[in-house]
Amino acid sequence: MTPLHVDVAIIGAGTAGMGAYRSARAHTGSVLLIEGGLYGTTCARFGCMPSKLLIAAAQVAHQAQHAEPFGVRVKGITVDGAAVMARVRSERDRFVGFVLETVDAIAPGDRLKAKVSFQDATTLATEQGQLIHAKRIVIATGSIPVLPPMLKGLSNAHLLTNENVFDLATLPTSLAVFGPGILGMELAQAMSRLGVKVKVFGVGGGIAGIHDSVIRDYANASFNDEFYLDAAAQVKSVKETATGVDVHYLHRDGAWQTEEFDYVLAATGRAPDLAGLALENTGLQLNERGEPVFDRLTLQCGDSSIFIAGDASNDIPLLHEAADQGRIAGENAGRYPDIQPGLRRTALAVVFTDPQITSVGHNLKQLNQHFKDRFAEGLVSFEDQGRSRVMLRNKGILKVYGEQGNGLFLGAEMFGPAAEHIGHLLAWAAQKRMTVSEMLEMPFYHPVIEEGLRTALRDLNHKLHIGPGVIDHCMDCGPGA
Repeated sequence: MTPLHVDVAIIGAGTAGMGAYRSARAHTGSVLLIEGGLYGTTCARFGCMPSKLLIAAAQVAHQAQHAEPFGVRVKGITVDGAAVMARVRSERDRFVGFVLETVDAIAPGDRLKAKVSFQDATTLATEQGQLIHAKRIVIATGSIPVLPPMLKGLSNAHLLTNENVFDLATLPTSLAVFGPGILGMELAQAMSRLGVKVKVFGVGGGIAGIHDSVIRDYANASFNDEFYLDAAAQVKSVKETATGVDVHYLHRDGAWQTEEFDYVLAATGRAPDLAGLALENTGLQLNERGEPVFDRLTLQCGDSSIFIAGDASNDIPLLHEAADQGRIAGENAGRYPDIQPGLRRTALAVVFTDPQITSVGHNLKQLNQHFKDRFAEGLVSFEDQGRSRVMLRNKGILKVYGEQGNGLFLGAEMFGPAAEHIGHLLAWAAQKRMTVSEMLEMPFYHPVIEEGLRTALRDLNHKLHIGPGVIDHCMDCGPGA
């Protein structure tokens, strides 16, 4: 086979890889985008979009089932599982189609469908033996599901991950979810609201990445009002049967029991998809997990001409972060050796459960590491917040953090209504390095859920010894603010 010679080779055509391709192409016309699997991005095929389609159906069912308190009586609600999953697949495929159109627009000479591995730091080889000599290389191979040992013996007939759960022809009758992380909690609640019997089993007590123990305990109680959740479960065995899976576990009531489920959903995390790349041939420094050590501002691996981006880097595996990383890695690969730091935005994460979860900026662990005894927290409960009560969405807590002395806003964590929107407001404020006082100078309409944010900021400003205490039932703010 004829060897290929390019300036930049990009391994992986997901969100990060395609972003890297566009950015590198701005600096050189010699770029090759290599993909060993399906085109379509994790977000479109397996992640953000199909999960939100399932969540949307669950929200409609939940609203219909809980309309009585508003004086609205809805009778005869039926969830058609086949129709729900048909829409999920149809819309999922539509989103994937948009990605495929983008791929098809790339010049055929700039694309290669092949699995590759490193022969050395500037040479890749396909499984068929074709060599690709690249002056610079971007690793953007994404991530793959991680299975705990207890689940590895299950067959595909009864084991689901985010990569096949959306291909179900209909909703299951029962589902055991292992892993109360972001994906596990989103899918568990959606399935439960669509009528599936759901139980969630975790290890260590974590729930959807929540750092603050007060917020985590509140969320735990709220979720348990809807379905069984044990974030620190003791599971003795998981055994496949002819009709499903038997899970032998210690129930929260203290009794060991065995329960059969149609399926097990493994939502126990994802890991960088680096196996098979033969990274040991690159001479790169690898960490204890076999991942390249890199600079998170430039995405350069050591002082080499290799860069890494997206989920492959294992650094904040979110779509907007993958897009940013791809752009930075592609630019630096394209203009190498002129390497420049790129913009890494304020940390922002959203979990689309109900209530929603968001975290912004520094989390509580980071605050205790870097701002110990130099920060304060403001708090608001949404249980009596006006607009939240109007909509019967009055569950949740928001905590906001600020630095003592200068009043700088540092971050926030929230379990509550409209968290996806409040999270964005707070991320913008953090990135602009606003003080809490400056944030309070911004307009707040009435009645809106964001008035709860204002209450939390006022509480924080008082604890920073900058502003007055919060006035209960402040009528200048409007009733229920």
